[in-house]
Amino acid sequence: MGVFLLEHKPVLLKESLDYLKCKENGIYIDATLGRGGHTEEIIKAINDRGLVIGIDRDHEAIESVKKRLKKYSSLRTVHDNFTNIPFILEQFNIKAVDGMLFDLGVSSPQFDNPERGFSYRKEGPLDMRMDKNQELTAEYIVNNFSHEELTNIFKEYGEERWASRIANFIIKSRQHKPIKTTLQLTTIIKDAIPASARRKGGHPARRTFQALRIATNDELNILKKTINHVVKFLKPGGRICIISFHSLEDRIVKKTFRELARDCVCPPDFPECVCDHKRKLKIITKKPVKPGENEVENNPRARSARLRVAERVLN
Repeated sequence: MGVFLLEHKPVLLKESLDYLKCKENGIYIDATLGRGGHTEEIIKAINDRGLVIGIDRDHEAIESVKKRLKKYSSLRTVHDNFTNIPFILEQFNIKAVDGMLFDLGVSSPQFDNPERGFSYRKEGPLDMRMDKNQELTAEYIVNNFSHEELTNIFKEYGEERWASRIANFIIKSRQHKPIKTTLQLTTIIKDAIPASARRKGGHPARRTFQALRIATNDELNILKKTINHVVKFLKPGGRICIISFHSLEDRIVKKTFRELARDCVCPPDFPECVCDHKRKLKIITKKPVKPGENEVENNPRARSARLRVAERVLN
């Protein structure tokens, strides 16, 4: 099976760097290394005495960036999940950093490689794992989860109105033979969605594939947990920048930032504060930053990108 990779273009690059406010000698985390587009610009903004820790759970991404950016002595790469940032910093004996960048979702090389199973347009194994060492695959979910479980995944993570019908078609199909490839699943989804509904709203398999990818990699649960855990490792004035690509991610980032920017988290009907909660963040972007027309024209995948930024406050 041939593999065709398109050029990877980092999304909202200038905006991310402007908000991150990189400084010389600073320590920064690129929590989603990808192909290193954002990472390289962060490295250029600091000098050789600074440090950039690039994290990715995709081993192929790590190896690719290590080769491409080997001339930079300030880069350290780590094959891990960004939810483990506290342990990664401990390994480097680092107590706090000057900034963190998260570029969520699937990178272009991952999406364009049919063997990774992310694309509903190309034939490949129904995999969808960000980390190939992980056991759970999209194939296992599709062939083993119940009708109720599949429906909930498609409805919650894909906001798919035909979730129950798609789950029903999947279960009927897998009774005859296992569903093993992306185009096999795409055909089932197309058959499940009425023809009139397929004529609008983009590719009929888009929402289901998104939902399966999120479920396979537990993306949303990991995201909220990570934000809550890592902000304490920001220096006062340090910033966390998060680029999301769909409404579910953006909603989690927005809500979590708001929670961390509040001084009190007591229920509204409490007569006085008893939680003694102190805010950890100040929200910098009141509304998400979106890519401009030129960027969307040059990189259509940037269309749905949203950047939110918050800054660590001194309690």
